[in-house]
Order: sequence, then structure tokens, then C-alpha cells
Amino acid sequence: MKPCFDRIAVLGLGLLGGSVALASKQRGLAKCVAGGVRRPAALEAAVARGIVDEGGSFEDAVRGANLVVLATPVFAMVDLVRTIAPHLQEGALVTDVGSVKAGVAEALPGLLPRGVHYVGAHPMAGSHLSGLDHARGDLFDGAPCVVIEGAPEAARDRVSVFWTDLGARVLPRDAATHDGEVAWMSHIPHILAFAFAGALKAAPPGADEVAGSGFHDFTRIAHSHPELWGDILTSNRKAIAAPLQSVAESLAELGRAIETGDAEIVERWLAQARAALSLASPPPAGNDITRRVRTAHSRGLNASPGSAISAAEVGDPIDPNE
Repeated sequence: MKPCFDRIAVLGLGLLGGSVALASKQRGLAKCVAGGVRRPAALEAAVARGIVDEGGSFEDAVRGANLVVLATPVFAMVDLVRTIAPHLQEGALVTDVGSVKAGVAEALPGLLPRGVHYVGAHPMAGSHLSGLDHARGDLFDGAPCVVIEGAPEAARDRVSVFWTDLGARVLPRDAATHDGEVAWMSHIPHILAFAFAGALKAAPPGADEVAGSGFHDFTRIAHSHPELWGDILTSNRKAIAAPLQSVAESLAELGRAIETGDAEIVERWLAQARAALSLASPPPAGNDITRRVRTAHSRGLNASPGSAISAAEVGDPIDPNE
């Protein structure tokens, strides 16, 4: 694959940042993948593992970069962009991996120099494991990746192609819609897992000896990093409030059904709940945005941030179901 970028700078080399860098190198998406870190030891480890080619401070990493990926906690992104903004070249794109979008989508564009565009993104991939040691080049394969609307079309298209080339399925959303959807599909499940884990202090002694696969499946995400999830849940507290209330009401309703002692009532409730899982079924693979931009690239058409690609340039639309 011909490199899409001369230099990609990934700022923050934890699980997600390290995986973005590693996947970019393995798939040849840039001539150089640079890492931006606070601790030199982290950079040494990343270079030794072949995750990045070079790097240094955040400011050093972004110099000359066509694409900058913010992979720090959400609460740190505004200050980080203030730090790197004077060192960004004209025409650069800035994207991120943050789990909450409304705040950064509002704040970051105004901090960037002229000719630099922010295109928010959220790859729905990860693990309860954290840190560079667990970075994987295939982490994003088949995973949904939300790309936030609002930036110029050409900038969004290039960022969409980047995430698709990392293996993800790109889904366009505005920031508020994204935050509402991930509250249901990611944040509430984590809250429930943490809440159950917190309630285990009331379990009888020796109960852990009978824990089976169901227990381990349900509690796996409660092993996630508390600092990271404290940041995510408080940042998205407004979008979380209504779903959390709905889940509390649903749990109470199920409790009342169980208290009746009538197995048929409970069975009907459980069957309806299971049927509702179809709402979370993944959409068909592929998406029109990234396909038409990749088609343009393959035909040698201009896909720079300053030039939008029209339908006429890329030819007939591709059936999204093929």
C-alpha cells in the first residue's frame, strides 16, 4: 500500500495509541510513525518493539506531521492541543480516540492554527488491559469507529479512510448523538459491571469458589482502569443520566417479576429483553464514505484536505451491501 501520509504522530502510547501506531506501521500508512510521550522510557520501549519509528516530546513528534492522533485521556486533550498548536504545519489533520466527544468537538477546532482541521473519532475497540505492552496491530479489525461530523468534507474523508485502513468500520455521527449512543452501548455496561463488583463485598465468604464463566464474562470490564473510566463517566455524565435511570427502572421491574414467583411472567420478561438485543446488532460491513475516497485515491485523484471529492470524480456509487 502506498503511504497515505508522510508522517503520522501519535500522542500517548497506551493501549489505543500504541495500537494505532503499530497498525499504521504494519499497514504502511505513513513513511514515518512518530510517538509523542512524556516519559523517555515509554518511547524507548515503543521503538524497541517496532511500534514507532521515532519520537520525543509532544511538540517534537508533531513537527512535520500530516496526521496527528490524540491518544491521551479526554480531560488532557485541550491542554495538549494548546501545547502542540504552534508546531503544527498547515494542512495537517488532527484526530483522536476519545470516548466522549461533545466537549472536545466544541473546544479543539478553535485552538488550531489556520489550515489545520480537527476531525474527532472514537474507535470502539479496547480491552480491560491497559498500557503499551498490550498494543496490537489488529485491535481495530472489524470494530466500529465513529467519525464526528462538522469538519470540512475532504478532511473527514481522509480521516475516515485512515480508520478504515486500520481495519475499522466508519460510522458518521454528530458529537451529541455519539455521546448519547455510547452512553448506552459502552458506558452503562461498564457502570453495571463496576456496580456489581462493588456489591460483591456483601457476598458470603467462599462465594468466589463457585464463580464460573458467566461471572467472569460479566465482570471482565470491571477490571478496566479506574482513572480512565472515572474521566469517561464524569465527562459524559449528562448523556449517561437518562439511560442509567432507564436501566434502574428495568432492574426494578425484573425484580418485581421475580418476586411474583410466576416463572411464566419472568420468562416473558426475559424473552422480551433478549429480543431487544437485536437493536445492538452490527450494521453491514463497509461504508460509502471510505469506499468513494479510496476509489479516488486508486485513480490518482486529488484527495488533499483542501479539495473535496465529488461524486462525479469517483464515478457511480457502490452498493453498500456488496
